[in-house]
Amino acid sequence: MTGLAEPLTLEIALGVIAELQALVAQQATTIATQARRIAALEERLRKDSSNSSKPPSSDGPGKKKYPPRKPSGRKRGGQPGHTKHERTLLPVEAARSVTDVKPPVCADCGTSLTGDDPCPTRHQIVDLPPIEPLLDEWRLHALPCHACGETTVAELPEGVASLGYGPGVDAMVGQLAGEMRSSKRSTAETMTQVFGVPMSVGAVIDAQVRVSAALATPCAEAVTYAQAQPIKNADESPWKQGPIAGYLWVCVTACVTVFMIQASRAEAAARALLGKVRGVLGTDRYSAYSWWPMAWRQACWSHLIRDFHAIAQRGGSSLVLGEALGAEAERMFAWWTRLKAGELKRATFQAYMRPLRRRVEGLLWEGRTNTDEKTAGTCRKMWDLREAFWTFVRIEGVEPTNNAAEQALRFGVVWRKMCYGTKSKAGSEFVARILTTHATLRQQGRTMYAFLRAACQAHRTGVTPPSLVPPSVN
Repeated sequence: MTGLAEPLTLEIALGVIAELQALVAQQATTIATQARRIAALEERLRKDSSNSSKPPSSDGPGKKKYPPRKPSGRKRGGQPGHTKHERTLLPVEAARSVTDVKPPVCADCGTSLTGDDPCPTRHQIVDLPPIEPLLDEWRLHALPCHACGETTVAELPEGVASLGYGPGVDAMVGQLAGEMRSSKRSTAETMTQVFGVPMSVGAVIDAQVRVSAALATPCAEAVTYAQAQPIKNADESPWKQGPIAGYLWVCVTACVTVFMIQASRAEAAARALLGKVRGVLGTDRYSAYSWWPMAWRQACWSHLIRDFHAIAQRGGSSLVLGEALGAEAERMFAWWTRLKAGELKRATFQAYMRPLRRRVEGLLWEGRTNTDEKTAGTCRKMWDLREAFWTFVRIEGVEPTNNAAEQALRFGVVWRKMCYGTKSKAGSEFVARILTTHATLRQQGRTMYAFLRAACQAHRTGVTPPSLVPPSVN
């Protein structure tokens, strides 16, 4: 009938239903895609130092520690019975003057007092004298020859350097620019105002070049020593050399810590730092270390715990899995603390860890098929590296975390934040060598200025420089 709606037939109804079903399917796909994107964005917003590799300094002021620490009920500050940390008194032989002060009369009755106190209370005042640099001058005469008329200029005596500064000045520049992380301009001002040694920024740079050259041999020996150690930890952090993005690498051993600045974060850079496979290597789970045999590698449990927290924060089935893994990690660290304190024998600790290992690996196996794709992916990666989770249980002296390397990197990271990296290869070499020297001497309880001065003096005179390697293995 003309002008009337087309009659609804079965064929038309089925077509409409098919169109609606396609529309619903399309919308479901869109909703699922948007849900995944929203979940990813929310997880990114939740990232902090407890569930990612972000440093604690990036956490906001309102960030609460996870898990929150229970209040102890004690007052702030030192507790009764704690070991006092008082100023160390210097030897009496070093005193410029020693004055005995005796009470003339009794404070109670006024009777005159005589005699000596065998153990008087010692009070010392330490001050700095006015600093005056040691200045030596050589006057080179130019004398004419009465026979031929030529003028001859005297040369510096043997052993007198042509440089305008001595090894002590170079060492102090290395101390200020290295251990104190002063800028070149601040270093120049400190040398001029405090030590009375006029220096320009250019003179500071020249001194840094000499210090770097003086440390080349000791640092090369330190790298060789570190690579041969039975237990070591490694890590890396971004570093810029001019416009080029690079990385600051560190290898920590019991007595020596070495740094390298390299252009890459790839496996080749890790091999350059670590050398041949020797002993146990503690790291995070970064793929650049995958060439190290799994049986001799220790994955960092601090990183694992962060991932457990991140899994739990996704909710749903991930919440149950993440909390279960976190509980096992908490139980493991409780036993580890008791082992370190001498409350558990190692054999007992190893017996405790066997069922815990089975439970953790069982949870990771189940997590490989978790409904959350990100959780499943994380569990699959952990499962592939599971053998490296337990090396510290098997080998004494291996730590379950990579904290040693991460802590060693912090000094360099602060330096990078202050100076934004280096501008040349020579600058990067100076930084790496100073960081190596500073960290190693600190481990060994040695003073940096004395070492730098001896190294600079040795470099000028061509003698063997002091070593960063412990004397027992030198």
